[in-house]
Amino acid sequence: MKFKRIIVLALVLSMFASVAAFAADAKYPTKPITIVCPWSSGGGTDRTARFMAEMLSKELKQQVNVVNKTGGSGAVGHMEGAMAAPDGYTLTNVTFELNTLKYLGYANLSPANFTPVFQFNEDAAALSVRADSPYKNIKQLIDAIKTKPEGTFLFSGSVIACAWDLPRIQMLMTAGIAPKRVKFIPTQGGAAPAITELLGGHVDVVVCSYPEISPQVANGQVRTLAVFADERNPLFPEVPTLKEQGIDVSGGTWRGFAVPTKTPDYVVTILKDAFARIVATQEFKDFMAKNQFGIKVRSGKDFGDFMNSEFVSLKSVMEEAGYLKK
Repeated sequence: MKFKRIIVLALVLSMFASVAAFAADAKYPTKPITIVCPWSSGGGTDRTARFMAEMLSKELKQQVNVVNKTGGSGAVGHMEGAMAAPDGYTLTNVTFELNTLKYLGYANLSPANFTPVFQFNEDAAALSVRADSPYKNIKQLIDAIKTKPEGTFLFSGSVIACAWDLPRIQMLMTAGIAPKRVKFIPTQGGAAPAITELLGGHVDVVVCSYPEISPQVANGQVRTLAVFADERNPLFPEVPTLKEQGIDVSGGTWRGFAVPTKTPDYVVTILKDAFARIVATQEFKDFMAKNQFGIKVRSGKDFGDFMNSEFVSLKSVMEEAGYLKK
């Protein structure tokens, strides 16, 4: 008899727990949500964050605000997001740089500090030379790097260990070239200064996103030899991939959203579903196409698996390049 009462009590408690969980599920969110953007106002990540915040506000019927927490090559914003209360009211606009912070010694952060929610963007690196360069394809460039003296070729793109620099190193390693054979000239302020250096004849090659350099391609000043993607981009189908030219490397930058670990599962599910509805809209597709942002959708575990895989693979690249802080 006593055992039966225990069973009944357990069932009742379980029922109340389920009702409480359902009630919590139904209530979230009950107040404004903050998206932490680790990058400056006006940049690509900020622009996409603000667009997604506006769309998320409509989906969840709550105000969603973007705050820019910059510094430390993304460390400040990613750290603030990771350390926030795990209640679903602080999202982090995580980017490629999350996978480099620990290796560079900027912050003890990795994908393990977040619960992945949703990835919506991926922009492949693109390799470009001046229009008067003798190199018409990747093979010609790689052959020249192998045969000419070390340090002959000057590459640029942005800061070291960025989303454009690391795929460059992977390309060289895959082609059997020690990264030190090529000198990388870092610049501040994104790819624009590097493109200026290329046009001025001060560097030989620039690796950056294609949209950043496409105006110079369009006016005949620059030739893009490859994009570091699995397949050609429908926005610029005339540019071949690196893989088509015999080097199986893809890479670049990406953007998505994550919450602190220990955020309740029902909150993560609500957010995932909301983002899934957003990326299915024509408004989202038009915004991304107009701004030449690539669309790549990964949700929940798939997004987490992608981040973790990239984090692991980048360690050897960082070490080969001499960037790894031990």
